[in-house]
Amino acid sequence: MTTDSPTRACPGCGLVLPLSDCSPNPRYHTSPECWQLYGELSAYTVTRVVGGFIHQLAVDAYAAQHAGEQSRPIGVAFALVGLYLTCEKGYSGAQVQHMHMLLARRSKTWPRFTSPSTRGDLTVRDVLQAPPGEQRDEMLRRWGRSIWTAWSQQHARVKDLFEQVMAD
Repeated sequence: MTTDSPTRACPGCGLVLPLSDCSPNPRYHTSPECWQLYGELSAYTVTRVVGGFIHQLAVDAYAAQHAGEQSRPIGVAFALVGLYLTCEKGYSGAQVQHMHMLLARRSKTWPRFTSPSTRGDLTVRDVLQAPPGEQRDEMLRRWGRSIWTAWSQQHARVKDLFEQVMAD
């Protein structure tokens, strides 16, 4: 007779993982187990010296996929702007990070965005399951695109926000 171990679904991405004693990050709409996977991905991405600072894409993808009521408006806005610049404009992570710094200097007020009912076809686990190196980096890019696509109802608003703040 086998017993199934208890699981928990992440409220942000829906990923179901075995229950752990980890603590969640209160800034994100996430389960502790999903947050732990994000920590593993972050450890990987910060060590990547190729790809133009791919860590920024991981930060923005996770923040957008796990946006919730507790999320700060600036965090969601920056995540969506980062995905817009990456997915539609072809910016590298380093370029996105630079744009985030410029945006932060130009505005202190950020709108709230309503999260979509679905948050993308891929999760942080899908990225981690890809072999390290170019395959994992490509899966990270696919993950970012899937999340950006999930937020399609907000695309025009994100683009307008970016252009307005940068024009001021």
